Amino acid sequence: MAGTLYIVATPIGNLEDITQRALRILRAVDVIACEDTRHTRKLLNHFGIDAKTISYHEHNETERAAELCENLSGGKDVALVSDAGTPLVSDPGFRIVNAAIEKGIAVVPVPGAAAFVTALSASGLASDQFLFAGFLPPRSAPRKVKLEELSALNATLIFYEAPHRIAATLRDARAVLGNRRAVVGRELTKLHEEFARGTLGQLSETFADPTKARGEIVLMIAGAGSFAEREHEKLDSPETNFVERLDQLQREGLDEKTALKKAARELGLKRDEAYRMLVAQKNRRSK
Repeated sequence: MAGTLYIVATPIGNLEDITQRALRILRAVDVIACEDTRHTRKLLNHFGIDAKTISYHEHNETERAAELCENLSGGKDVALVSDAGTPLVSDPGFRIVNAAIEKGIAVVPVPGAAAFVTALSASGLASDQFLFAGFLPPRSAPRKVKLEELSALNATLIFYEAPHRIAATLRDARAVLGNRRAVVGRELTKLHEEFARGTLGQLSETFADPTKARGEIVLMIAGAGSFAEREHEKLDSPETNFVERLDQLQREGLDEKTALKKAARELGLKRDEAYRMLVAQKNRRSK
């Protein structure tokens, strides 16, 4: 008989979040396929589990999937784990699962923690409809294109983001989506767990300080459909975005000319258009 492929969720931080079933499966299988064997070994050692491990990550996924399918076909049971949370959620695993299904091998999920669900549950944003979109593109232009594609959705938008990109992502999100409510969850279930709540504009200012952006990050943004979000967007405008970003850059020490160029570039404005907005704002302030 063929073995079974178990998809085993592991804690995203706090080790107490692992399930009794997950521990039983990890003790019983013939091999554990890990995103990082050293990382998983710490988890196994903590619970006194002495099991064979093998690496399974994005760089060796194709060859490892074939190798593990041979083991499964030969009657061995395999557990697939990621570094944290549920495998295949923005992590490797798609190839081995599909290869096993094609060969008629049983694929059994062993549920547990997932960072985006954990974050949403405590966010305060609508949870009846949501879209998890993984990581946004690392560069601003394609990131804005992706955000524009999602801008009309009524569902709460959920992304994973790297600490060094969160400030730029928040600025792009505000430029594309308007000044919606949003929540940044970081270091979930760990000692320094934090939820930062506010508008995209407020969070942009908070995370402009790089010392605020540390650890694993989940970004959640309110959907487009609610009355409250439509009211937020009415109050927002390209000129408001530009002037507020210009003021922020000048508070950070840039002179007006340099700040104007930088703010215009970030918000996708032509230099002449940005200059007209600046003059209009100065004229209003002088009245």
